[in-house]
Amino acid sequence: MDSEIVKLYLILIGGLLVTAGATLFVLDKLLHKDVSSVWKIYRGWLMMVPIFLVFLLSGRVIFIFGVTLLSIFSYIEFSRATQPDRNPWIANVVYLGIISVGILALIRNPPTGYFGAYGMFMALPVYVVGLIVLMPILQNRPEGQLREVALGVMGFLYFGWMFGHISFLADSTYAANYVFYLFFATQLADISAYNFGKFFGRHKLRENISPNKTIEGAIGALVVSLCLPWLFQATFPKFGVLQLVLTGLIIGIGSQLGDLTISLIKRDLKIKDMGTLIPGHGGILDRIDSLIITAPLFFHMIRYFGALYP
Repeated sequence: MDSEIVKLYLILIGGLLVTAGATLFVLDKLLHKDVSSVWKIYRGWLMMVPIFLVFLLSGRVIFIFGVTLLSIFSYIEFSRATQPDRNPWIANVVYLGIISVGILALIRNPPTGYFGAYGMFMALPVYVVGLIVLMPILQNRPEGQLREVALGVMGFLYFGWMFGHISFLADSTYAANYVFYLFFATQLADISAYNFGKFFGRHKLRENISPNKTIEGAIGALVVSLCLPWLFQATFPKFGVLQLVLTGLIIGIGSQLGDLTISLIKRDLKIKDMGTLIPGHGGILDRIDSLIITAPLFFHMIRYFGALYP
């Protein structure tokens, strides 16, 4: 809370929520427009934003705990949607792997002295995937296990390991700056894709996967994402021109790829949402899908250029 950057994001987020609420009120009560569906989405944001801020502003340990919980609940949604009769042994290994990611983010790395056992984190998929494959062998159970193993591997890699990069981002020197920007820019990219598509969309992006997404919306989200790092340049004290451009590309492309990936899963399963926990947004996965791709890309870009612990 001593950071001017954090204060800036808090003011900006609060201002956007107030402005959006006032706009909806005018459209609904004064202009008598039907904005009932948008109200539902807005109420969802009113529920999500305070929870996010509480976890982030409570410090590193609480935030990593919150990310681990999100990973667990995301896997629960995924497993309920894809394999209601899943092998519990494999599911337990996935939960163990997700918890291990959180623990590795919390502990100190002896060779460097920094928090976050990064080396073990990078090697963790080898151990978890090996254990997942081992489960049906121990059970002497071959029938139908290829699908169970494949879904278990995807569940850990996608919702545990890839999303877990956010926990390691919280170990960096400018943790609050990076995390605030990652969440803010990724969500703004989603909103930009929706609005540009709604007002200017003429050509479908991938109609069989996500019927409402358009090429114009994708381009609009990319343009907004490329502009944001320059507007929030103070967030990145050690970034040069190349890093700012890469940040825009990562958010602009990665957010849409993450969204399309979950849409692909939903279309294949013939379901509208992955869950119903968040009013107007569906489940947890429907809201964090973009972060699953942007988080690891953003983290590794920062690490490659030495901006994690400058």
